[in-house]
Amino acid sequence: MEGIITRKTTVRDVVVNYPQTRAVFEKYRIDYCCGGAESLEEALRGKNVTFEKLSAELDAALKTPENGDRKARDWSTAAPTELADYIEQRHHGFMKAQLPRVRNLLAAVQRAHAERHGRMLNELRDIYDSLQWEIEQHLMKEEQILFPYIRRIEAFVHNGGQEPVVHCGSIQNPIRQMEHEHENAGGALEKMRELTKEYSLPEDACATFRAVYEGLQAIEADLHEHIHLENNILFPKAIELECVGKAA
Repeated sequence: MEGIITRKTTVRDVVVNYPQTRAVFEKYRIDYCCGGAESLEEALRGKNVTFEKLSAELDAALKTPENGDRKARDWSTAAPTELADYIEQRHHGFMKAQLPRVRNLLAAVQRAHAERHGRMLNELRDIYDSLQWEIEQHLMKEEQILFPYIRRIEAFVHNGGQEPVVHCGSIQNPIRQMEHEHENAGGALEKMRELTKEYSLPEDACATFRAVYEGLQAIEADLHEHIHLENNILFPKAIELECVGKAA
């Protein structure tokens, strides 16, 4: 990996060019979504891992054969519309099913474990409810405003016709809002991890308690990929596409 990925290489560039490295960044809690613009050197500050160790693990990830469902799609080569469709089908669909499910499970755990863990669970519920509301609003704005405009501008660039208009002036404005909401979601995920001590189950945890923690971690993993695909790939492609359309 020497000469390919250096201390100054950004986390974003590594993950975009080598999607199979995401698991390594997840392992060390290195933010490749909202914090993807940091260099590896910057991202490692405060982490209990050296650049040499990280580099070795990234190199191993690149050399590990991938096949079947484990193979990571290289979305950097996809058209914006294809990627937007994938995000909506895969990640929006996941959230619409998972968010209410985990909320119901969490409510059941609150009732069953109020005596010993009520304070922690109440705080967790507050963070989760806020996160769920913001994600649901976020998905709606993407589906009703941002993604339709991306599809229209791509169609205009390739097929001509009437240039589409975004009511907020430029696609960069809704993108900035989406990125801000991504940062809020990332903050909520960090708070939940801290509150639950990295999702460490108490000794008296029941199966439903375990299901809540597993569901929260699944939401976290899905959001990380969702945000990565948008911040690092879709949004830059969409901004570039709009520039091409305006120059046409």
